[in-house]
Amino acid sequence: MSLDLSPLDRELLSGAHGGGAAFAMRLLARFAEAVGALRFIDIEAAHVDGCLYLGRASLDFVLKLTDLGGKVRVPTTLNVGSLDLIHPELFRGPKEDAENGARLMRAHVELGCAPTFTCAPYQSVHRPRFGAQIAWGESNAIAFANSVIGARTNRYGDFIDLCCAMTGRAPAYGLHLTENRAARALVEVVSIPDGWDLEQVAVAVGHTIGRRCGGLVPAIVGLPSGASDDDLKALGAAAASSGAVALFHAVGLTPEAPDLETACGGVAPEFHLRLTADDLRQAARSLSSVADGAPLGAVSLGTPHFSLAEFTRLMPLLDGPRPLADIWINCSRATLGELRERGWEERLRAARVTLVADTCVYIGTLMRIGAGAVMTNSGKCAYYAPANLRVEVAYGSLAECVASARAGKVVRL
Repeated sequence: MSLDLSPLDRELLSGAHGGGAAFAMRLLARFAEAVGALRFIDIEAAHVDGCLYLGRASLDFVLKLTDLGGKVRVPTTLNVGSLDLIHPELFRGPKEDAENGARLMRAHVELGCAPTFTCAPYQSVHRPRFGAQIAWGESNAIAFANSVIGARTNRYGDFIDLCCAMTGRAPAYGLHLTENRAARALVEVVSIPDGWDLEQVAVAVGHTIGRRCGGLVPAIVGLPSGASDDDLKALGAAAASSGAVALFHAVGLTPEAPDLETACGGVAPEFHLRLTADDLRQAARSLSSVADGAPLGAVSLGTPHFSLAEFTRLMPLLDGPRPLADIWINCSRATLGELRERGWEERLRAARVTLVADTCVYIGTLMRIGAGAVMTNSGKCAYYAPANLRVEVAYGSLAECVASARAGKVVRL
C-alpha cells in the first residue's frame, strides 16, 4: 500500500514550510516506505543524537539544513556531543576533530535545538508527558521515555531523528502504535543477591534482558517496589546497550504495567525467563574483565548522565581520605548548575572528581587513565568502554567505585 500523505505532509514536501523542512520530509517519506509505515503522525518533541561528530558526513548533513534556512518545528533537545563546550580544555584528540565537533554542536543550535547536550533529557524540564508521541534518539533515553514515562517513540537513528524534528512528523509504526507495546516476554526476578542495592539489581536485570529477550518487549515481575527513576534508568540503559530493548514494562512500577495482564495486553508471553540471585551475580561478573584487587586507573560515573539524586548519594561516600585514582563524572549542564548552587562543585574537585558536561568520557578522548582498569557503576559504560577506550573494565556498585578509587585498586564491599 502507498503512503497516505496528509495536507500538511504535502505542504512540507512542496516547500511551503521552507527548504529545510522539504528536504527532511523527502527523507522521512523514503524512510516511512522502508519501515512499512502507511501514514505520519504529529510529534510533540524530539531528542537528536546526531550532534556527536562521527565524520564529515554528520557535519555536512546539518550544514545542508542550515544552508536551506531550516528550523525545527517542535521543541528539540540535543544529545551529547564530542566535547565539553564548558570545559574545552579536557579534549585530548586532534584539533580538527575538536573544531568540527564543536561546529556540529553549534550548527544544531542554529537549527533551533535547545543546547542541552545530555543523554538524559528526561531528568530536566524537557521530560515528556505520558502518552506523548515523540521522536527520540539515544538508546537509554528511548528506553526511559517509552518505559518509565509512557511516552511513545521508536529507536530513531542519526539524521532521521532530526528530520522528525524539522517536520514535526514521524512515521506511524512500531512503538508509536498501541498494538506493538504489549509485552511478549515474561522476566521473573525470583531472588536477589544479599547486600545488593537496587541499582545493582537493575543493571544485572537490564544486561540480561538485552542479551536474552531479542526484539521482544519484556514484562519484568519481581523488581523491588522501591526502585527509583535512576534505578530504572540504569536498567533501560543496560538493556538497550547489550540488546535492542526500546521498551520494558516493570510490573507495578511503570505506567503501562499496573499488573501483568495489562502489560501483556491479555496475550500469553512467547518467552519466559527466570532470574535467580546466581543469574544476577553472573550477569554482573560478565561486565568485569579484571579480577578483584587489580590496579585501578580511573573511575567513570554518569553513563547515562548523573542526576542530582545520584550526586546526593555520592557526596557522603567521598568523606574521608582523598582517592588515589581520579573519578570522572558526566552530567548535564542543568545538573552542573545545581551542583554549583549547592556549593558542591569545589567539594567534588577536592576529592579528585572531574566534572564533564556536554559529552561522556566513554565516547570521547577526555579521560586520563592511569596504569590500571576503569571502574564504573554503569552497565552501559562497562559494555562499551572496552572497545571504545581500549581498556579493561571493572563493574561495581557506586560505593565500591568510590572505595576502589580511594584504594587505587578494585575493591569489593
